[in-house]
Amino acid sequence: MRDFYGITLAPPLMLGTAQYPSPAVLEAAFRASGASVATVSLRREGGQGQGFWKVIKGLGVHVLPNTAGCHSAREAITTAQMARDLFETNWIKLEVIGHTDTLQPDPFGLLEATEALAADGFEVFPYTTEDQVLAAYLLQAGAKVLMPWGAPIGSGLGLNNRYGLKTLRAAFPDVPMVIDAGLGLPSHAAHALEMGFDAVLLNTAVAQAGDPVAMARAFALAVEAGQSAHAADPMAPRDMAHPSTPVVGKAWL
Repeated sequence: MRDFYGITLAPPLMLGTAQYPSPAVLEAAFRASGASVATVSLRREGGQGQGFWKVIKGLGVHVLPNTAGCHSAREAITTAQMARDLFETNWIKLEVIGHTDTLQPDPFGLLEATEALAADGFEVFPYTTEDQVLAAYLLQAGAKVLMPWGAPIGSGLGLNNRYGLKTLRAAFPDVPMVIDAGLGLPSHAAHALEMGFDAVLLNTAVAQAGDPVAMARAFALAVEAGQSAHAADPMAPRDMAHPSTPVVGKAWL
């Protein structure tokens, strides 16, 4: 099991803290999910005040601040520095958004911010695409974790480019990777872990469900199933049928 800057996540589920109907529902959903990490936006904490921060602290999980909403390296770096002071952690989920509609990361700004923050002692979790070339540059810049998207943030589309994600995972077998963004169903999370990714991060799929607590529990079960399936070394797909019952000893009439 790969660790995240020296921390092993059990279970390998990260859950966002935005869009819940109430702080009580947020807390109940986290309890049901068993999530080991809570992602927190500096903007959201500022809007909710000490009451929100008290709820997060009470969860007893790792806190991963993020730079959500930042559209330049400079803005992301400043936000990360403020988050470190507020949340007292070197962890930072780095988002530098380059496209307003898809919320796709800006690869140039992301690389610039990763290099600057890593040099400043941050432990960077860059939100990126499945691009292997960009991944290599991010690792050279100082990131030790990659967070490729499954699909655009909040879309619920699941794993849009399974081939790209599979080849990214294979290209960097020792790098911890989290599928971040676009997961809408527990089956999406299970599949990500079956593919060998180390964790999943989601928010909208739980927070905006008709019953966030029930959905959080469903994701908890899916994460457990996906991780167990990967550890069990699943069979490879085949192009042709293969009988499960042997023909040896069959009666010939």
